[in-house]
Order: sequence, then structure tokens, then C-alpha cells
Amino acid sequence: MQRDLDVVCLGEALVDFLPERRGRLEDCDRFEACPGGAPANVATGLARLGARVAFRGVLGDDPFGRLLVRKLEEEGVRCAFRLTRERPTGIWFVALDARGERSFFSPNARFSADKLVAPGDVDRGLLSRAAWLHVGSSAHVLPEGQEALRAAVAAARSLGLSVSFDPNVRAHLWDDLGALRRLCADVVPACTLVKVSEEEAELVTGEGDPARAAARLASLGVPLACVTLAERGALVRRGDDLFHVPAEPVEVVDTTGAGDGFVAGLLAAIAGRGPIEGLARADLERAVAFANRVAGRVCTRVGAVAGLPRAGDVSV
Repeated sequence: MQRDLDVVCLGEALVDFLPERRGRLEDCDRFEACPGGAPANVATGLARLGARVAFRGVLGDDPFGRLLVRKLEEEGVRCAFRLTRERPTGIWFVALDARGERSFFSPNARFSADKLVAPGDVDRGLLSRAAWLHVGSSAHVLPEGQEALRAAVAAARSLGLSVSFDPNVRAHLWDDLGALRRLCADVVPACTLVKVSEEEAELVTGEGDPARAAARLASLGVPLACVTLAERGALVRRGDDLFHVPAEPVEVVDTTGAGDGFVAGLLAAIAGRGPIEGLARADLERAVAFANRVAGRVCTRVGAVAGLPRAGDVSV
């Protein structure tokens, strides 16, 4: 089958309710409904940057599920959702402090429809049309969801796709963090690109130091390991080559979705460029610098998607 997609994203799509003002949620009177969920944010970012992207996941067969389908399709994401009446679409309320750091509250986080993703949702036909699969972990907290992630990664590799994994750890969703560690241990060695934040590096790799975390990912066979360092940029390891790509300073309004923007920018820059191992060092550095700029743009607006740039807005 013709590969008419650059990336298929699998995982959670959620509705984020963004506040009218900074401060405690109980002091806010109005909220705006916006698309959210880490893999969905990556899909939106890729589509805005001109990539051909599809999204696979589970939504509630309800007004918020239909809102997400409409919003993602308007961005140019090709939606392949399974709608269910078993559970509702996930909703999250986001609070922002004076520095743009966020906290979250959800009335249904652990029981939303996205957690129902199952091995049967792995669509080999859809995967066969793409060059990359991008996945996370938050939709995979239930045993069936964990098997779905393992099955999706295995299917992607058998079909010749590269795999991108950003665990985007949300510890409060897991009854047993050991299950998350085991899931990462199973998935990471099959991945082409793994991105972890400095804060989650130890849980995923067993190493808290960014350089040692990147080395651990490389030792597991990951061709491109990225540890994001917030305003300090990103530490990158490819094989024995370790380098730091600094971020440009921005006026931070909201850090929500910055990591998703980084992944979208990096995938947009390297998808279609051939094997990671064959990229020139200078080209790889430029790709990571572009990812940093996309992440920085996200931080200048409220919410995970408002600041995602379109093709041409950020220099490569």
C-alpha cells in the first residue's frame, strides 16, 4: 500500500478547559474548551507544520467526543477514532500560576474513554500507510491498553515504520508505577526516537542524570534519545555522540504542551529524511533546534495548541 501518511499518532485525545485567569480553579468563572491529550497535541502540531498525520484512539460517543473530532479534522488531522458509550470523553481543567506553570484537575481522568484502547484498535491498514508511529503512555494504564501499546509498536516495526515514544508520565493515573516501568522496558528497545523530560527520566530509564538517562536509552538500542531540559533546551544522544542544543529565551505564558510541541517539531523535521543514523550531525542539530523553537512558541500562549506554529512561522 502507498505510504500517504508521515505519522500515525495513537493514544488519548481529551478536552482541556482553559481558565480565563491565572490562579486557583475555584476562583475562575469561565473556561474555554480546547483539544488536549499529548498524542493529539503532537498530531495537531504535525498537521500545522505540513505533515500528513492521522490519529487513532477511543472517544466517548458524546458531545465532547464529537467536538474533538471536529477540532482535529479542522486542523487537517485524519481522524480514525472508535466512539464508545461505555465511558465519557476525558475532560481536564487547567490552572496556571504566576510563572505559567500548570496544575490539573479532572473529574473523570482515570475512567475516561481513551483508557479503553485495546489490541483490537491497532489498525495495521492505517499503519501500513505511514512512515512513523507516535505513542505515549497515558491512554495505556489498563492491562488491555498496555497490550495495545505493545501490539501497536510490534505491528509498526513489522511493517517497517519508525516508532516515536514520549511517555509523558502522569503518575497519578497509575495504581502501580511498576506496571508503567515494565511497559516502558518493553516498548523502548523497539523505538527509533524516545523523548523524556528531565523530571521523568529516572522513572523511565532508572537514571536521574540527563546524560546517563540518554546513555541508558542508547544502550537499549534507541537510535535517537532526547532528554528535554525546559528552558535549557535538550540533551541528545545518537550512538556514542552526545550533544546539547540550547533553547532560545521566550516570554513564558503557559508551559502546557511544550513537550508535545518539541516532539511535533522534531518529527516534522526528520520524517522523510531517511534513517536517523544517516543524518548529518549538523542536520540533526538543526532539527532539534527547530523542535526547541516550536516548544518555545507553545509556551507563549495559553493552552497546549494555541501556540503551535504553522509551516513557515518558525525557521528550520
